[in-house]
Amino acid sequence: MRVLGIDPGLRNLGWGVIDVAGARITHVANGICHSDGAEGSLAERLRSLHAQLTEVLRVWQPDSAAVEHTFVNKDAVATLKLGQARGIALLVPAQFGLAVGEYAPNAVKKCVVGVGHAAKVQVDHMVRLQLPGVVIAGADAADALAIAICHAHHLQSSGRLEAALKRAAG
Repeated sequence: MRVLGIDPGLRNLGWGVIDVAGARITHVANGICHSDGAEGSLAERLRSLHAQLTEVLRVWQPDSAAVEHTFVNKDAVATLKLGQARGIALLVPAQFGLAVGEYAPNAVKKCVVGVGHAAKVQVDHMVRLQLPGVVIAGADAADALAIAICHAHHLQSSGRLEAALKRAAG
């Protein structure tokens, strides 16, 4: 199964693709979709993110996707803009017919690092440990790979639970 993780951001939207075969997770690709404020209006920046993320899905053809929840900060305008970028992160996989998992940042950190309040450097380190030899495009791509790993673990857990329930019922 191929899993896409997306770390939403208006300026830098990170993405990471992994393949999952049983308990084995391997790196496929990662990168960052850029939308600089100098590019133009908010609508143009969102269109650019949509086009770039659409290309990621077209090229890498994931089977499943996951997006990180945004956190609310003191700047309401910035939070709203981030929410709009997150809308693009949810929309594009849905346009490809994928179900999209959603995870809180603390859940991703707990899954990958073991601690819900881990620092970015710890997340990056653990992603590198779990994906040996990976070259990461930047912090946003590292976060996206962590989201993909979290989603893969969640899918594996739910699959095992469903199989155990079927065995118990049958």
